[in-house]
Amino acid sequence: MSCYTYMLRCGDGSLYTGWTTDLQRRLETHRAGKGGKYTRSHLPVELVYYEEYATAREARSREARIKCLPRKEKLKLIGQKKD
Repeated sequence: MSCYTYMLRCGDGSLYTGWTTDLQRRLETHRAGKGGKYTRSHLPVELVYYEEYATAREARSREARIKCLPRKEKLKLIGQKKD
C-alpha cells in the first residue's frame, strides 16, 4: 500500500499539508468540504504537490517536516519562485 504526503493550495492562497493512503479520495473529500477542519473554511483547494512513500510512518514524518518549513521553503518545494 502506498502512502502520500501532499500539499494543497487553498482558495485564499494558503498552503495545507497532510498525508493519506488514497490521494484521489482524500482530495475529493477536501473539495467536498469534508476534509480537514482548516480546508473546510478555505475552499476551493487545488493539489499542488505530493510525494509517495511505502509506509504511513514515512508519510506522517514527512508531513511533520514540511509543516515546520517557512512558506518560502514550501513554495520552493512546489516549484514556485514567489507568492
